[in-house]
Amino acid sequence: MSDDAQALAERSAAELWRTDLASQGLGMRLGKIAPGQVSVTMTVREDMANGHGICHGGFLFTLADTAFAFSCNSGGEATVAASGQIDFLEAVKVGDCLTATGSREWERGRQGIYNVEIRRADGALVALFRGRSHRLGAGKK
Repeated sequence: MSDDAQALAERSAAELWRTDLASQGLGMRLGKIAPGQVSVTMTVREDMANGHGICHGGFLFTLADTAFAFSCNSGGEATVAASGQIDFLEAVKVGDCLTATGSREWERGRQGIYNVEIRRADGALVALFRGRSHRLGAGKK
């Protein structure tokens, strides 16, 4: 990885984070940033629990989608989700600290495929997400 690519990934993440009020509002925090990769953490709050007393799947999807978004936008060009799918593997409880790690699996032209793993602080894999990205092109948002 070149220093230029790393610097671009960090600048891109900072710019995207500045206006990502949804992720900030859910208490997410950016972690490791690299070209095509990012980690995002979030602690599950009481207001994120569903009727079964476990984390609502929509919040897990949002955490994964945020890691996906920052991963696929790390090249400095506006990129959006074209599709996303998640598999819930383990129940997540209030108070659990989660880390979503997104990474580029494949990219060609304006399309990309990204994988995201969500793990609890104890290392347990709780969800797997796969998203397909579409790059909008230079200057578009």
